[in-house]
Amino acid sequence: MATATVNGAEIAYDDTGGDGPAVILAHGFLMDRSMFGPQVEGLRSSHRVITWDERGFGDTRYDEQPFTYWDSANDCLALLDHLGIERAVVGGMSQGGFVSLRVALLAPERVRGLILLDTQAGTEEPEAIPLYQGMVDAWVADGPTDDLAATVAGLIVGEPALSAAWIATWRARPKESLAQPGTTLLTRESIWDRLGEIEAPALVVHGTADAAIPVDHAERLVAGLPNAEPLVLIEGGTHSANLTHPAEVTTAIQRFLDTLPT
Repeated sequence: MATATVNGAEIAYDDTGGDGPAVILAHGFLMDRSMFGPQVEGLRSSHRVITWDERGFGDTRYDEQPFTYWDSANDCLALLDHLGIERAVVGGMSQGGFVSLRVALLAPERVRGLILLDTQAGTEEPEAIPLYQGMVDAWVADGPTDDLAATVAGLIVGEPALSAAWIATWRARPKESLAQPGTTLLTRESIWDRLGEIEAPALVVHGTADAAIPVDHAERLVAGLPNAEPLVLIEGGTHSANLTHPAEVTTAIQRFLDTLPT
């Protein structure tokens, strides 16, 4: 692990190094940079792969003041500056996709391509926000109890064999640390109407068994992004399809990267 002090935060990241084209990946809500382990191993021989922890998660440290996904997008750009990387393929899963889309809007000249895994461009469904807010409040008050942890793991990971390790990670973190990231998640604005501004080539990958974000949101991403590839559906893939079906997702990413102009 390395760290970069940018925008008043100490961003934790891993960097495979090398001379290959750069790919930077941002994790989902409640996850951290380790979730891309299978993709790093699959891509590192041909690409320089950077994974990083966003504010509120993993090993990154920040002042716990309010922040938005635009702030996180600026963290990503500042990390690229720190690493001396002019242009990169920018991608992420779920929340990491929210950040990646904003990177492409803030600095289109720096984005060679977009990788969007089980994500969308809008807000949560209005009827779901009180439910999710209640889950965040319960987490902050009492931590990830057995029932709450199982519910959240079912939404995010969706596979018991993988969930146990993530639940252990969640329990090792201060329960109060979820308060601000939860607010950021649930108060984000929609950018559906801005997708047409993003001209970068884009790959959208989505699990057919994603319990958190419906497949039609992925279809809408593909329809709204001017240079999106056809949607890649991962049969049986959960919200964390890159973990439940790592080979299929990594293969889709590698094929996409191979199509990009140098």
